[in-house]
Amino acid sequence: MKDTVEDRAVELGEYIVHNKATVRAAAKVFGISKSTVHMDVAQRLQRISPGLYHEVREVLDVNKAQRHIRGGLATREKYKACETHKS
Repeated sequence: MKDTVEDRAVELGEYIVHNKATVRAAAKVFGISKSTVHMDVAQRLQRISPGLYHEVREVLDVNKAQRHIRGGLATREKYKACETHKS
């Protein structure tokens, strides 16, 4: 990871854009909290690199729109697993 907070914000932004990653996934890869990732890409990055900020914002907006679908699928899989153990 980079030395300064600004470098970290840019690195996080590039990671999210290139991998279409969620905040949670980026936090896990970089070993930092979701709050830190969000602060870096939502506030610091806007000041440091407005172009990259807008690219990150697009990816995060798509992730947010799909969040309820991923949650529903996870719940479905959970109950599928429970049903197979009952039989």
